Amino acid sequence: MAHKFLIEKNKKGEFVAKFKYNSELMFWTEGYSSKASAVNAIESIKKNGPGAPTEEDLG
Repeated sequence: MAHKFLIEKNKKGEFVAKFKYNSELMFWTEGYSSKASAVNAIESIKKNGPGAPTEEDLG
């Protein structure tokens, strides 16, 4: 599979949800104190992300 979500612990011991495409890190979330919160973040991205508009701020 070319893309996947991962949950990893950062240096502070927090859980971070990451999205990789072709082994390249595309984005990540803030750190969460529980794994369940990181899972919830992934589920929210899956649910709400496909319909999200694209905006530009080119300053």
